[in-house]
Amino acid sequence: MNKIKCIIVDDEPLAIEVLKSHISKVDSLELVGSCADAIEAFDFLTKNEVDLMFLDIHMPEMKGTDLVKTLQKPPAVVFTTAHREYAIESYDLNVLDYLLKPISFERFLQSVEKYKSQNLVSNEVRVIQNTGSGTTIYLREKNVIHKIPVSEIEYVESFGDYLKVHTPEREINSRYTMAAIEKALPEKSFIRIHRSFLVAINRITSFSPVMVVVGTKQFPIGVSYREKTLQSLDYNSFLNK
Repeated sequence: MNKIKCIIVDDEPLAIEVLKSHISKVDSLELVGSCADAIEAFDFLTKNEVDLMFLDIHMPEMKGTDLVKTLQKPPAVVFTTAHREYAIESYDLNVLDYLLKPISFERFLQSVEKYKSQNLVSNEVRVIQNTGSGTTIYLREKNVIHKIPVSEIEYVESFGDYLKVHTPEREINSRYTMAAIEKALPEKSFIRIHRSFLVAINRITSFSPVMVVVGTKQFPIGVSYREKTLQSLDYNSFLNK
């Protein structure tokens, strides 16, 4: 089994040493980097493959929450902080976990196990490429395997560890994470507009800075997803005409 590649991003030497110690006790983890600030971490992430990031929030120059917002495809993120007040913002950013300092080894392990369970689910999303009929994904719903042409998917919504995949003909409820389905679907055809919604771009019938419409359904655009969503939909070019 491949090890989970981790980095620590924190400006406190003591906090770094605590996390290093915790990571060293877990055989499935591999520490591949340690950064003293978010800017250094951004540079590291553009050059290295990372699965899991233990990220402090309150740092000089750039906060950890701002780092997550700047990354196109961030690794799984566990916020490590002494400040409870960032919990709501971290929820909107769809991070894996939120650990309050001082971090006990037991609580650290819970985050690691959460990452493992989500990625075991992710591995079950099968994608089949077929040049004749397009891409097809296979999703498990209890003991039934659903074969779904990607071109038929209108939108996906999440409910905790479950997803509901909507097509014109059916709704499939499966135990997958949003990150798993987002990775499986073509990036140019689908856009994450909210922590709970992923929509097919060609199914969008209208949109504004705060919502998109798919058929008769309206979906909110999350604050942290707004800039990327409007950029993908080329919203500003319509305003300038």
